[in-house]
Amino acid sequence: MGSNALRNLPRYLKKSAAGLAVALAVLVSGSSGAQAMQSYQKQTPAAAQGGSATGGVFAPVLDAEKRPITAGGFVKSGPVIFKDVSKQAGLTVWHHVMGTPQKKFIIETIGSGVCLLDYNHDGWIDIYLVNGSTYDALTGKTTPPHAALFRNNHDGTFTNVANIAGVTNDRWGFGCAVGDYNNDGWPDLYVSNYGKNRLYRNNRNGTFTDVAEKAGVALGNWSTGASFGDYDGDGRLDLFVPGYIHWDNRNFLSKTGLSDNTFCRFRGVRVMCGPRGLPGEPDHLFHNNGDGTFTDVSVKAGVSDPTHNYGFSSTFADVNNDGKVDLLVSDDSTPNYLYINKGNGTFEDDSFLSGFALNQDARETASMGLAVGDYRNNGRLDIYTTTFSDDYNTLFRNEGQDNYDEITGQAGILQVTYPFLDWGTEFIDFDNDGWKDLMTVGGHVYPQADKNDWGTTWAQRPLLFRNTDHGKKFVVMPAVIGTGLADVIPARGAAFGDLFNDGKIDVVINCIDHTPVLLRNVDPDHNHWIEFQLIGGPRSPRDAIGAKVYVTANGMRQRDDVMSGGSFESNNSLRLHFGLGQATEIADVEIDWPDGTVEHIKPPSVDRIFMVEEGKGIIPSVYDKIAEEMAARRNSRSPLHKVAP
Repeated sequence: MGSNALRNLPRYLKKSAAGLAVALAVLVSGSSGAQAMQSYQKQTPAAAQGGSATGGVFAPVLDAEKRPITAGGFVKSGPVIFKDVSKQAGLTVWHHVMGTPQKKFIIETIGSGVCLLDYNHDGWIDIYLVNGSTYDALTGKTTPPHAALFRNNHDGTFTNVANIAGVTNDRWGFGCAVGDYNNDGWPDLYVSNYGKNRLYRNNRNGTFTDVAEKAGVALGNWSTGASFGDYDGDGRLDLFVPGYIHWDNRNFLSKTGLSDNTFCRFRGVRVMCGPRGLPGEPDHLFHNNGDGTFTDVSVKAGVSDPTHNYGFSSTFADVNNDGKVDLLVSDDSTPNYLYINKGNGTFEDDSFLSGFALNQDARETASMGLAVGDYRNNGRLDIYTTTFSDDYNTLFRNEGQDNYDEITGQAGILQVTYPFLDWGTEFIDFDNDGWKDLMTVGGHVYPQADKNDWGTTWAQRPLLFRNTDHGKKFVVMPAVIGTGLADVIPARGAAFGDLFNDGKIDVVINCIDHTPVLLRNVDPDHNHWIEFQLIGGPRSPRDAIGAKVYVTANGMRQRDDVMSGGSFESNNSLRLHFGLGQATEIADVEIDWPDGTVEHIKPPSVDRIFMVEEGKGIIPSVYDKIAEEMAARRNSRSPLHKVAP
């Protein structure tokens, strides 16, 4: 039995009967963790419940005006960090649709993701928004809702070109992931659906072609937050697709809607059923064959999820710094997965032994979103998961050697999230001080929340936690009236990136049954920054997914990784961003490429974006012209919308 098992045994032994079963399974199974997962599933009462895992029932949290804190708690003055520019940007012409407003069935409640990608190589980040569908559209009675691809116009506005680009999806959509699977230098797009999924190959001319069937990755039931990653180090991106519920639309519509029985109730109120009590869907890992096709290697690799947990979001990242990307999966109302890459084409299930499967009470959470990042600047990747209301979001601190401690309370952000039901999340340095902060967006799954005194609401405001005391604590930033943090929206997927090329991280939110929201970062800090777009060499994925970058400046060494997937069913920008505080010079940039090559570069300046190619260092790119344009704007103090593309 390894050190991880010994470390976490006391936690499981003392907390519950299920925890005791886990401890015994760990003793039996050694370092594999497989029997631990199966034993836990047998002991937990999940099958006897009809809803999501929670921490219990808590008293309503109200603000001074007696509003639920999820839609209140506003202040009149304070720091203005985000501005809602959704309408000015042109995003509100599009609307998300998922089922009916009554939300009688779980398939109507999950919502969809958003992906950020520079699909046309102009150096400006574009936005892909997944859409849901309706029952009439599924049966061909009405036209299905379309997904949106908003092209960045370089002037603060966006134009929906989904029809032209051929990426409307027209299926009941949930998640999306970005990755250059064919290594042609252009980002491709995977869209997960209820029903068959799509793999949109970038045609390099502003259009895409769906090749999912030919590639062998269409599947056919309910898929969620996929991710790309090169797990076997052959230089080609593989694809992981979590499964949620095995959904039979015709049968479930007659059996699992609003019910008078006690099985499908929340706080005594009739609600839709699930996920607990419903059959789960397995996960899939597809190996890239290098010829445009993939092979399902889920069982062989050890990541097929034989217990059929309710998978939501995923990402590949090197959590133990051994040069191989590992796999993380956030699971709804079932234990999370952490698979450690063994380097031989297989993974070791380290979910329980690492401490990531359960929270500090040895209890599974309804994990939706997944953020992975080094918020302490010590070179280790920490993890944050968002959860259901009546429970708290969980912060897992990386202790090294595949060990994680859930330290949400120590970080000061446990109690505040109980009323919120959060989805999309990410570690972001919103003020460019060199320390990663944390942001979440949320909204409830039960419309009944607005009709009952639960202290929570259907639409909710975002939460932003500022990193203080060098990663020891986070503090909640105030929701100032009229700013983005005071937006009350039914949020689901969220993606984070610098959409305006001004060195500040913005947020795009896909809201269920609502128009999308773009929160522009307008924080008034005067800190410096730098960003890198990486291009992998012949033995690395072309888009460098899996690369690690360490920036040393201002006496600090920061880490950021190129990752696909994550957040909630979404994909952040693949361009890496580093806040530099008051530093005007970079001491060193170390790039650990996916193929094992380690390269050092020294950028000539800060406050700009550089393109770096493996083996060639900084190369001329479209970002050179963008830097000139941005400098001209700053010198003339011209507003963004007056500058020609």
